[in-house]
Amino acid sequence: MRDFSDDILALSLNTATLGHNLDGFGAGLSPEQVVDECAARGYGGITFWRRELGGRAHEIGRRVRNAGMQVTGLCRTPYITGRDAGTMDDIRCSVDDAAALGTEILTIVTGGSQPESKGVLESQRILADRVAAIAPYAADRNVKLALEPLNPMFGGNRTCIMTVQDAISVCDIAGCENVGIAVDVYHVWWDANLEESLGRASGRIFGYHLCDWLEDTSDMLLDRGMMGDGVADLKSIRKWVEGSGYDGPCEVEIFSAANWWLRPPGEVLDEIVRRFKTVC
Repeated sequence: MRDFSDDILALSLNTATLGHNLDGFGAGLSPEQVVDECAARGYGGITFWRRELGGRAHEIGRRVRNAGMQVTGLCRTPYITGRDAGTMDDIRCSVDDAAALGTEILTIVTGGSQPESKGVLESQRILADRVAAIAPYAADRNVKLALEPLNPMFGGNRTCIMTVQDAISVCDIAGCENVGIAVDVYHVWWDANLEESLGRASGRIFGYHLCDWLEDTSDMLLDRGMMGDGVADLKSIRKWVEGSGYDGPCEVEIFSAANWWLRPPGEVLDEIVRRFKTVC
């Protein structure tokens, strides 16, 4: 495993950690302010949400690179399955945003079950077909598509893949080199087969997301824990992820409406650095 005690270049901020993914939350820093705050602390990268770009993807991406960091990802495509699925044009627009921002990684939160379907397998097959249809467009723009399995509590609503193995199976069906997975601690920590599944993910992990699962969580979406405050075995999960060959950014993504989003951004960013060095 990599040693982060004195080296945080692998540390990336997902701007959702400052509340930037939802209206009415966070301190309202501009992308430029976020870039400056992260650069001042030695972060290696930033992942943005599409809602922040405002038609300025090129400019924002250039600001990150000029500050000595990389754009580690973009959240996210429209849903691809389910009642709220976007169109292929919508999905292509998200690929264009990632390319303009200058990031290789576009996260996919799949969307829920297909209308009138039962179980998950039919929805997963439809997901694989639709991802395979967009993958060449993404590849032409040097963009990789990272399927993110979500905790089963979101099954049928926000996702049709709920384990790393689900995500790998969809990748197998899609059969595209630029389709892989994003592993988020919040969503996979509970899986007793996680080590085995990650062992089969060699070369397919495009992203690794850090946070923690609070034992007495109060909100299934907006009460993630800071690393070290919960019950996830962070060291073991990273060991398994890196054992699959992943050596990329560790992206901190904490949705925390009643705690971390209420704190000054500088305090949050400083605490992330401390936790990253000690518990991740």
